[in-house]
Amino acid sequence: MNSTQNLLSESSSSSSMDKDLHVTFIEMMYHLLPSPYESQEINHLTLAYFVISSLDFLNSLHLLTNKEAVSHWVLSFHLHPSTIPDPNNGQFYGFHGSRTSMFPPDQTGVLLHNNSHLASTYSALAILKIVGYDLSNIDSELMLSSMRNLQQPDGSFIPIHTGGEKDLRFVYCAAAICFMLNNWSGMDKEKAKDYILHCHSYDGGFGLVPGAESQGGATYCAIASLRLMGFIEDNLLSSCASSSLIDVPLLLDWIVQRQGTDGGIQGRPNKSSDTCYAFWIGAVLKILGGYNFVDSKALHGFLLACQYKYGGFSKFPGEFPDLYHSYYAFTAFSMLQESGFNSLSPELGITQVAANGL
Repeated sequence: MNSTQNLLSESSSSSSMDKDLHVTFIEMMYHLLPSPYESQEINHLTLAYFVISSLDFLNSLHLLTNKEAVSHWVLSFHLHPSTIPDPNNGQFYGFHGSRTSMFPPDQTGVLLHNNSHLASTYSALAILKIVGYDLSNIDSELMLSSMRNLQQPDGSFIPIHTGGEKDLRFVYCAAAICFMLNNWSGMDKEKAKDYILHCHSYDGGFGLVPGAESQGGATYCAIASLRLMGFIEDNLLSSCASSSLIDVPLLLDWIVQRQGTDGGIQGRPNKSSDTCYAFWIGAVLKILGGYNFVDSKALHGFLLACQYKYGGFSKFPGEFPDLYHSYYAFTAFSMLQESGFNSLSPELGITQVAANGL
């Protein structure tokens, strides 16, 4: 057996969640990310979001002994115009994802290389919420008025003012940003709603763009956005009211078919179960009020098969752990009401404790 096989054999076969081990794993990530994450430096804020929010789900936020320093670090990525901003210049005054995406203005004060990004802005605001920072201290008016520059005529959003793909991921980021700032001036909700509905597929799920195959992450972005924007009710399945926007029975039928015989949850048909979809699909059911359709015992077993002996969770059983799948495993355990975990706000992807601070 070679060294790789030896390491893979260390995947935990434990029948229980080793919370303390995972706290240590995440605390290590907080102090120093391993070298494989160097290639993801452009997403530094998002990686920090996974780490800090993980500690919150693990009920271990007290390990952040200086939350003010965390807030100060996050705020250092916020883009501020050097001159009086022109609302029609197309710029977005959000948060950069990393130091390498930050450039100084030219001699006239023009930000030629403004790379502030919707996903990074969502991650920044989420971190600030988690550590208890008062978001009213942020110039939300400028951030949101400039965010409207990113909304396209069809209601979708591009993530950055210089372009990029447009799909449901960035509609969700925009909706979550407006919700956290308690100000919807940053988007045309009706146009965004229409775009989301155009992504609704014949089988009940949602694709990332109109006409695309239904997929778990896209379906989450659609349903969570509609919920944040107030277009669908919370616990829709438990209420007497019916939504005229989406075919809920068809959506539910597509969702419940995503749990496989191994207990895990797949993102789309004919794909393997994947740890992260325990959140993307599970959170949709939470929002709809139908989490009871999940075979909790089977899902719990699948997640434990992805638990690594030295901490963290992998995408599939028998693979190495990573920060992304570890984080979404923690959110899944939260939905499964694992002892010692803080509860999830399914629409925002952070703990309910952090969300309640809105």
